Amino acid sequence: MLNQAADRVVGPDIGAEARAVARVAEIERVLGDPREATNPVGFARLLEADEAGEMSAEGEKLLDGLGFNAEFVPAALGGRLEQLDTLTRVVRQVFRRDIALGLGYGVTSFMASVNVWASGDQEQQRRLAEILLGGGKVSVAYHELAHGNDFVRNEFAARTDGEGYRLHGTKQVINNAGRAQAWLLFSRTSDAAGSRSHSVLMVERDQVDPAKLRILPRYETVGVRGCHLSGLDFDDCPVPGTALVGTVGQGVELALRSFQMTRSAIPGMALGAADTALRTVVGFALGRRLYRKSVMDIPHAKATLGNAFLDLLISDSLSLVGTRAVHLLPDETSVYASAVKYLVPKLLTETMYELSIVLGARFYVREGEFGIFQKHVRDLPVLSLGHAGSAACQATIIPQLPRLARRSWFKAEPAPAELFRPRSPLPPIEYDRLALASGRDSLSASLVAAVDELPSGTPEERAVHSLTLRLMDELRQIQESALQLAPQDRTALASPSSFSLADRYAVLLAAASVLGVWQQARGGDDEFLADPAWAAAALHRLARRLGHQPPPLPASCETRVHDEVIRRFRDSRSYDLYDTPLAG
Repeated sequence: MLNQAADRVVGPDIGAEARAVARVAEIERVLGDPREATNPVGFARLLEADEAGEMSAEGEKLLDGLGFNAEFVPAALGGRLEQLDTLTRVVRQVFRRDIALGLGYGVTSFMASVNVWASGDQEQQRRLAEILLGGGKVSVAYHELAHGNDFVRNEFAARTDGEGYRLHGTKQVINNAGRAQAWLLFSRTSDAAGSRSHSVLMVERDQVDPAKLRILPRYETVGVRGCHLSGLDFDDCPVPGTALVGTVGQGVELALRSFQMTRSAIPGMALGAADTALRTVVGFALGRRLYRKSVMDIPHAKATLGNAFLDLLISDSLSLVGTRAVHLLPDETSVYASAVKYLVPKLLTETMYELSIVLGARFYVREGEFGIFQKHVRDLPVLSLGHAGSAACQATIIPQLPRLARRSWFKAEPAPAELFRPRSPLPPIEYDRLALASGRDSLSASLVAAVDELPSGTPEERAVHSLTLRLMDELRQIQESALQLAPQDRTALASPSSFSLADRYAVLLAAASVLGVWQQARGGDDEFLADPAWAAAALHRLARRLGHQPPPLPASCETRVHDEVIRRFRDSRSYDLYDTPLAG
């Protein structure tokens, strides 16, 4: 299996974008039309597995055949991982069918493996690549239920015995804990307080005395019911000293660097599920008739579907910037990754709720044509938790706001154009440059710089320009508020107003991402992304989210967005920045 996976990346260098397009097409071909009743990984079979609380065996088998784990292994180690934005785009095809399959098959392994790619030694990287390329799974255990996201207070211990470590304690709610060949364990290696009290160990199942380890019973969940969530209970279990990843006391630093990659990437994968939800409701709206008209002819339903499409484009724009910043702006990624992880799941969850209103009573159906919708509604919120909930992401942003307000906003240079180009190549990730805190914000600077660059010839272009001015004023208000934050409001125990400020800032970053994507698309091959109509509509939606009441948009904006919703449905194209051909 290792050699087969490695062989897939050998051959003429056709470029990262061509490889991504080919890989997405291959996954769509193998997984097939999810609406086809006889498809073993179609929605009908996936719903049956979900009702049984099991992972789709056929889905895992097909992903095995695709060598899907290679997506999470760097190309230098025999895998396919070249760009974080490409990884997000590829895994999205699995998520559009089943979030549980995407998480349970491989994304948990991705969350674990980034720790090793970032700080592991050559032998650890080689061994982990071997496990993944051989079809194995790896789990990561950061948190303990007693301490939630405050993992610095964790009690799970790894005590040195002179030759190695002895593990003692319990880790709960770990995906694939009982199926993994190796675990990345966030462990207390010192009783001292502070951030240097923890380390990360990579422990292989074969290294562990079975008498010293108990796999905890499986947890039952409302969402992602097929995922195997359980726990690990170690009882003075010896492991070799070579299990240490990085250096002693580096655990918090390593975790925070790894979070910058996973927080940036995983929410964008969830767009696949939201795509399916939108596609399901569009099909319902076109086929269902009320009062001698289709549901699509009802103004509220039509607007809701257009707004849902805009939310997907907004989310993909922010996700794109977050993942590409890991490569291009590693010293700024701490804030951007947290904004992605906070805002994208929130937007998508709200979108699903709005779509459920259009779907009506069929939203509650657990089988048949609309059953997949309620499954995605149950599964999607899980992604806003994971290894860092929404509040934890806001708590990462809040302490950095005063520093950004003083040092960066209205002073920094704009981000490079490559940050906003979905299909352009990227340099390798420099893991050691991923800063734990940022003093610069090039993304917001791009929004400020755009004010003097935007065209204003058409009504749609003038709308974009006017909205950008409003958003620049919003940044100035955020700056004033950030500079006035009291010391106690710059911590995780801050008042609600600080969390609200972080929310406003995340929305502003999303607006800057939309603006940047549109600017770079102008004059390009994608006629829709080059059109100012979608950008104006997206910025208008974000401005309203911030509490502004901008003037109505030109009617052409809503028409253009609506027409694109219909076109992509009828042509089976994805509702994201890539307009990808789909199997169904």
